[in-house]
Amino acid sequence: MRRPVAALAAMLLSACASAHRPAGPAATPAAAPPQLPPVPLVEGPLAIHVVYPASGALIAARDSNFIFGSVGNGHAALTINGAAVTVRPNGSFLAWLPVPPSDAPRYELVAALGADTARTTHEVRLLPPRPVLALDGTLVVDSASVTPHAGSVLALRDDEPVRVSVRAPSNASAWVLLDSTTRRALVNDAAARAAADSTGSARGDSTLWSTDVSARLMRGETRLVVARGADTVRLPLAAVAAPAVDGAMPVAVLGAERDIAADTDIVITARPVPEGTYKWFLLPGTRVQVTGRSGAFVRVQLDDALEAWVNAADARLLPAGTGAPRRVAANARVVPDSAWVDLVIPVTERPPYLVEERDHAIDLTIYGVRTNTDIVHYGHNDPLVREVTWTPERTERARFTVRLSTAPYGYLVFYDHGALVLRIRRPPRIDRRAPLRGRTIVVDPGHPPAGATGPTGLYEGVAVLEIGKKLAAMLEQRGAHVIMTRTTNDPVALGDRPILARRANADVLVSVHLNALPDGVNPFTAHGTGTYFFRSHSAPLARAIQERLVARMGLRNIGIFYDNLALTRPTWMPAVLTEGAFIMIPEQEAALRTPEFQTAYARGIAEGLERYFRERAEDDRAEGR
Repeated sequence: MRRPVAALAAMLLSACASAHRPAGPAATPAAAPPQLPPVPLVEGPLAIHVVYPASGALIAARDSNFIFGSVGNGHAALTINGAAVTVRPNGSFLAWLPVPPSDAPRYELVAALGADTARTTHEVRLLPPRPVLALDGTLVVDSASVTPHAGSVLALRDDEPVRVSVRAPSNASAWVLLDSTTRRALVNDAAARAAADSTGSARGDSTLWSTDVSARLMRGETRLVVARGADTVRLPLAAVAAPAVDGAMPVAVLGAERDIAADTDIVITARPVPEGTYKWFLLPGTRVQVTGRSGAFVRVQLDDALEAWVNAADARLLPAGTGAPRRVAANARVVPDSAWVDLVIPVTERPPYLVEERDHAIDLTIYGVRTNTDIVHYGHNDPLVREVTWTPERTERARFTVRLSTAPYGYLVFYDHGALVLRIRRPPRIDRRAPLRGRTIVVDPGHPPAGATGPTGLYEGVAVLEIGKKLAAMLEQRGAHVIMTRTTNDPVALGDRPILARRANADVLVSVHLNALPDGVNPFTAHGTGTYFFRSHSAPLARAIQERLVARMGLRNIGIFYDNLALTRPTWMPAVLTEGAFIMIPEQEAALRTPEFQTAYARGIAEGLERYFRERAEDDRAEGR
């Protein structure tokens, strides 16, 4: 699985200061970390095979990138584009080399073994070269940098600013031609930053020119003009449409009609910016006003003060003239069950919402709702829910807070018979002497489809399936009931895996993966063991598993990550995704072929799960539950 690691280098360099402790007995020396199994010797015929980048693939880096594969013999010598590359005993190689020149976009590989020589030419594609914005000669402008590009689809309100920008030489001039006589000058970024800095030393991109223009001024044909001396370049800009129809914002319903059902596993994701990270997970059937468009995304109104972006394909426009949603929330009630407690809030129709977890509390914010909750009825004195309160944050926004006797363990949100329901899961009762006994654990061996492949062709999906089987056996020996999302190498759809865990009422979901890097990241400095989570109630599980994985596998600890992944998004149970090793690193790929290392990976997860549940049991006992 290829993971972005933008902050990885900084994390690897950080360290925690030691706490001051009083003098005491000498500490027992720490056990040496486990070592990777030795890479086996392979003495086959020379055979060069490049695994990455694939032949004809586009390299998404401009300076340096990695290339890896195998040559068939561990005694061979290898050069790539004239640079000597280390060959491991099993014939694998990994190199970090300059990207090939644009006039020769290829890698020339030469492997030698005694008198034998093997050669291959590996063609790749490169990013288009950036234009040279020279200060003299013919005026050159980076037309690919123009915003809003003529092919863009934009719909914005009259008063909204549209950022117009272009990369052009710093000694040019640039402006927007709004009509035959009206123009708006663009400002050079470096000059603007220096003017804003009291010292005059602020630095910016001296080739970037930009300004903001009101959307109402860009309804028709507009052009961007760049000039220097007698040279002039004219570039078309996108026309900006108005989102309103006859003065009224259109109304859309989110999701397909078949998806509108109670207790659905399907949600519509909303984002703070187009193509941005997921933030809201809305129920199909939610009606919203559409207030704008940018490319493949439409902007929708959650309430009178908050907007978000959803995929245009997820928003079905209703007939023109459809009225905006008008929602009212009435008196709420708390309805206990043996496995959960429901907070039931009658609302006239599905509202947008956001759930946030805190220590011993869950906040449910509902948008676009006028709240008229006078009474909260408690079914009886339930030990899980201590109190429910609500706060009107704005005219059309309210926050319901459910204070709990323990840290949140899991929840669901659905709309049922005219009410929004927040279902809060009861934590499992745990025997601290056998913390996994009776637990239902879903083990998800990641991929196929997709997934990464190592230098000698070990596919991630094959390796993690073996790890998953070993993990399942360990958990069952500890008394757990284990469900695997797959037991063969047949593909299982990504979206089906968390649904399986929720419908199985799993206590925990663990997705097992192997890591790889995006183009442009040096693999010799950025690798190790990491664990990912998304929901707050999953963070303690991620920490427990990460600590045991590092102890068992002996690789660099790159820490835990908050990350919005399909297998970390489930809300009903703690869910984490492990990236125990980097399959693209030759030594780690070789180790992953061995039962010993597979067992170490599995044991680290099993011990982390055991620690997590034992700590929950101890917390419960300390708080008298």
